[in-house]
Amino acid sequence: MHPQDRDGRMKLKECENALRKKRFEEAIAAPEEEIVKVSSTVDTSEMVVDSAYDGARLAEDGKITKPFIEDMIARFKEQKTIASKYAFEILMQAKDALEPLPSVVDLAVAEGAHFTVCGDVHGQFFDLCNIFDLNGAPSAENPYLFNGDFVDRGSFSVEVILTLLAYKVMDPTSINLTRGNHETAAMNKMYGFDGEVRAKYSAKLADLFQEIFQYLPLGAVLGEKVFITHGGLFSRDGVTLDELRKIDRVREPPESGPMCEMLWSDPGPMPGRHPSKRGVGVAFGADVTKRFLKDNDLELVVRSHEVKDEGFEVDHDGCLITVFSAPNYCDQMGNKGAFIRFESDMVPHFTSFEAVPHPPSRPMQYASNSFMFQ
Repeated sequence: MHPQDRDGRMKLKECENALRKKRFEEAIAAPEEEIVKVSSTVDTSEMVVDSAYDGARLAEDGKITKPFIEDMIARFKEQKTIASKYAFEILMQAKDALEPLPSVVDLAVAEGAHFTVCGDVHGQFFDLCNIFDLNGAPSAENPYLFNGDFVDRGSFSVEVILTLLAYKVMDPTSINLTRGNHETAAMNKMYGFDGEVRAKYSAKLADLFQEIFQYLPLGAVLGEKVFITHGGLFSRDGVTLDELRKIDRVREPPESGPMCEMLWSDPGPMPGRHPSKRGVGVAFGADVTKRFLKDNDLELVVRSHEVKDEGFEVDHDGCLITVFSAPNYCDQMGNKGAFIRFESDMVPHFTSFEAVPHPPSRPMQYASNSFMFQ
């Protein structure tokens, strides 16, 4: 690793910490048959909203509506929370929407339609709102895919993920969500999300988020030509879309294999495969990308997972794009964010954008130093 590669050093330390934490948790975990799903203990009908609550209220049927989401976003901008009952309601309905999906979903783009792909948001809620200001709110006519790492590091992660899940519940066609390496228990313990949920809501909601994250698909195929996943490709040739669709994803990710690599791998400048700078996943060259595309009758890989100065980068002779949607990452990187807009011809169109102001909550404000293993 180059001594000036600040992002690489940060990512390597992040991975080392996560693996240590994961091994510790596995050592003390109960046998799988003893684990009770948090969702099985949640009954929103028994929850009461305080009479003094001044936000929009859900009807008796709990249906998430556009006015409710708009009111919720307005509350979040004022640094208010929503009623705990409503947060649980969003997550429980999100479970119903996500759990039946395959591990790789197929998404169509009809003639005359468009589709927007965003990368990491990392708890930067005000920049997420700026994306919607620039490109329109999610709807059936303006669908999105957010490609993992919705949470951690940024200190408005709860607001980000509740907004994204609420749109998913309101209209599943309006927004699609794929899992990133930060939608995992060990990362959330260290990099702020778990502490943030506990501080703003409750420990039980934090635990429910961990279950919901396991239902997130690992990837998508857009318009039969574009493969989208958070991290990257694989340590062996011959991986097929059918194989990926069948991955048992409802778990914490293993330390190797296709599920791990979809969350953690990165493209590299050299041909072939090489050890990752992160210590997990693989660095893969243009030849690996081209072979995967040919084997699966695809044209393009879109992934996220890495900061880019302009918010995106085209690599591997035009066969791979990285998109990252958290501008001025951690309030210090100075990068732009970006999103990609596709039409039915599957030609990517890029929009870069600068960071917008946010309230004075520092990144990693809710992170627990006790899990840093320094």
